[in-house]
Amino acid sequence: MKLFDVYPRFEIELEKASGVYLWDKKNQKYLDLYGGHGVISLGHTHLVYTAMLKQQMDKIGFYSNSARLKIQEKFANTLTVFSGYPDYSLFLCNSGAEANENALKLASFHTGKKRVIAFKNSFHGRTAAALAVTDNPKLAAPLNQMHFPVDFVTLNNENQLMEAIAKKDVAAVIVEGIQGVGGLDIPSAGFLQFMAKTCQEQHILLILDEIQSGYGRSGKFFAHQYAGIQPDIITLAKGMGNGFPMGGMLIHPKIKPWPGMLGTTFGGNPLACAAGLAVLQVIKQEALMQNVMEVSGFLIKELKKIPEIKRIKGKGLMLGIEFDFPVVDIRKKLLYDHHIFTGSSANPNLLRILPPLSIQKEQIRIFPAALKKVLKNIGTITS
Repeated sequence: MKLFDVYPRFEIELEKASGVYLWDKKNQKYLDLYGGHGVISLGHTHLVYTAMLKQQMDKIGFYSNSARLKIQEKFANTLTVFSGYPDYSLFLCNSGAEANENALKLASFHTGKKRVIAFKNSFHGRTAAALAVTDNPKLAAPLNQMHFPVDFVTLNNENQLMEAIAKKDVAAVIVEGIQGVGGLDIPSAGFLQFMAKTCQEQHILLILDEIQSGYGRSGKFFAHQYAGIQPDIITLAKGMGNGFPMGGMLIHPKIKPWPGMLGTTFGGNPLACAAGLAVLQVIKQEALMQNVMEVSGFLIKELKKIPEIKRIKGKGLMLGIEFDFPVVDIRKKLLYDHHIFTGSSANPNLLRILPPLSIQKEQIRIFPAALKKVLKNIGTITS
């Protein structure tokens, strides 16, 4: 049986990984500056992470949510300490798309409305409702075009936001803490504050998609915390499980649950919770959020020395390096000539950097040097 071939892949077959490095079947070593779409938070095969998963597997690997699982409560209580949301409740699921799907459903249940405001260049997932608020029509099949009403507005444009809200049937506004696939644009602190205030006044739920920008990647636990706001729902995934499938929502106490309102078979299973606990333990033990800011500051300083770079976008270790020409050849040369994995985005001129939060300065310093060599070799540097 063949795999359903929907992914453009590099001709590299990976066999093992450790820390910030990957090895292919020929034992070639690669520096991982992409973390599998920003999923690897601690680093590959971290000893604490693998030990906690193995220990849990020896106890109980799975049971459904028809019975109480003490490890779910332990994870929720631990997450409370890190997140800064002690009064919120937690719903666990399996992925970012599932988290956003349930967040939108929850907003509609709570408000009794169905219109959603989303943002241009957004990406929230590939399931039905999440895809409806994703600004990429190429991903939508014909049946996805028969969804609830969605208004896409420009990020940081208060006038457009108010025009959409004026329709009076808005259930939710959904925004990424930092846009990922769309190209690393950030909602300003002022815009987030305006949006939070307006949503509260208009009885609209504000959903913060922190699936890629959360879990310390920005230098704070959530990127929206730079603005000092508290959304109604926060969606989580990616770095939450360091590679183990895990997603979730933090939910404001004004949103009341009822039996059967939401559901999941695999969400919050014991192995996922063990992975999640390991991530939080290592973030604290190794001061990873502090490390994010130190390494980010160093990397940005080095990148600013490269004249071909027009802009550096994002925060912490969620960075976009923008040129005035496509980066497709740069990515290939970085990978095949210098053995460095990087990412792309919907912006063809933008190189996306999402390394493990544990990466050190001495490990990442080879990247700016390699980038300079690549730019020189492809003829973009004229001096």
